[in-house]
Amino acid sequence: MSKTAKSLIIVESPTKAKTISQFLKDGYQIESSYGHVRDLPKSKLGIDVEHNFQPQYIIPRKAQKNVTKLKKLAAKAPKVILATDEDREGEAISWHLAQTLNLPDYERITFHEITPEAINRALTEPRKIDLHLVDAQQARRVLDRLVGYELSPFLWKKISRGLSAGRVQSVALRLIADREEERKKFQKEEYWTIDALLEKVSRKGQFLANLFKINEESLNKFNIKNEAEAKKISADLEKCQITVKSVEEKTVKKSPLPPFTTSTLQQEAWKKLYSSARQTMRFAQMLYEGVDFGQGQIGLITYMRTDSVNLSEQSLSQAQSLIQEDYGQEYALPSARRFKTKSKLAQEAHEAIRPTHPEINPSELKDKVENKLYKLYDLIWRRFIASQMAEATIKKATVELEAINPQNSYSLKTTGNLIQFDGFLKVYPLNLKEVEIPELAKGEKLKLLEIKPEQHFTEPPARYNEASLIKILEEYGIGRPSTYAPIISLLQFRRYIEKDESRRFYPTELGALINEVLVKHFPEIVNVGFTAKIEEDLDEIANGQKEWVPVVREFHEPFKKNLDEKYQEVSKKEIAEEKTDEVCEKCGKPMIIKMGRFGRFLACSGFPECKNAKSLNNNHKNPNYLNMKCPKCQEGEVVRRRSKKGRFFYGCSRWPQCDFVSWKKPGNNEDEE
Repeated sequence: MSKTAKSLIIVESPTKAKTISQFLKDGYQIESSYGHVRDLPKSKLGIDVEHNFQPQYIIPRKAQKNVTKLKKLAAKAPKVILATDEDREGEAISWHLAQTLNLPDYERITFHEITPEAINRALTEPRKIDLHLVDAQQARRVLDRLVGYELSPFLWKKISRGLSAGRVQSVALRLIADREEERKKFQKEEYWTIDALLEKVSRKGQFLANLFKINEESLNKFNIKNEAEAKKISADLEKCQITVKSVEEKTVKKSPLPPFTTSTLQQEAWKKLYSSARQTMRFAQMLYEGVDFGQGQIGLITYMRTDSVNLSEQSLSQAQSLIQEDYGQEYALPSARRFKTKSKLAQEAHEAIRPTHPEINPSELKDKVENKLYKLYDLIWRRFIASQMAEATIKKATVELEAINPQNSYSLKTTGNLIQFDGFLKVYPLNLKEVEIPELAKGEKLKLLEIKPEQHFTEPPARYNEASLIKILEEYGIGRPSTYAPIISLLQFRRYIEKDESRRFYPTELGALINEVLVKHFPEIVNVGFTAKIEEDLDEIANGQKEWVPVVREFHEPFKKNLDEKYQEVSKKEIAEEKTDEVCEKCGKPMIIKMGRFGRFLACSGFPECKNAKSLNNNHKNPNYLNMKCPKCQEGEVVRRRSKKGRFFYGCSRWPQCDFVSWKKPGNNEDEE
């Protein structure tokens, strides 16, 4: 073997390889596997159910050329080092590489960040592949394949071809569909609140106070039910002398939030940057693997798939130095602030998402990289720095007022909120609204300027947006950090869910029907507790506490038994067809309601001899129907739909009879985002 032969390091992505190559040159050749080198075949189940669910892996056609190249390089290299990501998926990729490249010997290294220090440290601490992590990934893959490939054909046969069901996605769909049902059943109730606009007698200083007690009884939301009651109380209040009953002042400390985990990053990026979970993870991956903003390729954040809020000692020290230098001693802490991860399943050895080089201020990226990439780094950097800054000091004042007349007594309350020292808020502002009220003293009489009764109505529970859906999935233990974005994307791609004008999710007609079928006939598949239990089982497999084959068998045997029974019990007419009184104008046979790609439509029961079909025009509750006549046929309505690539377009509700389609909203010159 040549003396100049280099050790081969294999990572997943070419960007990661490029970043590492910049500072690890002598004696090493860094190559990319371009993701997984083996997978289950797409053309068949690929799992030997009769023999312990053994997966039948193949090398996908697109990976074959690169695998051949890696085999040649591995054969010549004195040492092969597998440096894929540190999570289960990364461990599985390393295992597949070792199997595919026939490596008799190898080293496995992991690191939380792509920096010279982290890589060099990892090279001194090699290990072997953790087969428990591999088993956990393999169990998830097998479970998902069994559900997808065995349940989907049932949906094809009983509803419509091309449909599919996923083990975890189906639970997320149920959450969205259940919320929609809650909204449909909701009945709004009227209630009133009463505020008083007051002023100090001695000098100017107006403020609002809210009525919260009548005759010493606390009011709940529905005590004042209608306008008549509100007016009666308002008129009585106007006869009262209002005085200050008590003044309570206190100073409170507000602590910063912990650094980001995958879930909290996705939630906050949605709220602050209007970024989808999928987009957030794409940009976070770029920041982790390396970004060139004029200083070469630099990995700017730690690994972005984590549920830990742990921070390394080095990063804590770096943060303290930066805070003292850039913000002053009063903003620094006497000792580092450490956060405890709430999830019992999180691995404390992992780190939160933080900047790898805190000294690289986000301003250095501005106008040099894509704007959303800069903004995401700015968000991560600020959250981390703020987590190590002094608490904010807030002065709170609570003033209780009494309004008394011969018949009744009323209690009103007002609160003041003033930031005395901004602390971490200087870097990471929160939605803290300052409310200034005049200085008031006990017994002080006040001048009543106006009574303000206001009508309200209770609102239905809000639809889930990306942030709230991820939060509830995490709370229920559905999926894991790496799966939230794919869950949401897949449901949208399958057209089971759409977003309304407020960017909140609702089930499409198709999604609602799929959910209805799964809830009725496969309740365990969409049971939150059952799915969370499987996630716990997968975690126990990863920790070496359970074997993967019994976990899969325990799930699959009752699932398959129930599926076989449902094939016999359930008919397509029962699920996906509905009789109508309408008669086909072409052949005279009854018309029925069927389900298609874009929802329900009318079709002739004489199909395939008679192919007459037309839209149902009773979809006005669907926010994608624009209440606008089709500009081409003037019969159907314009409907907003999503293409296979995820882009919105406009079509006719009479499709396929009318083939009108436009990327632009009719009457608007701009493309739909």
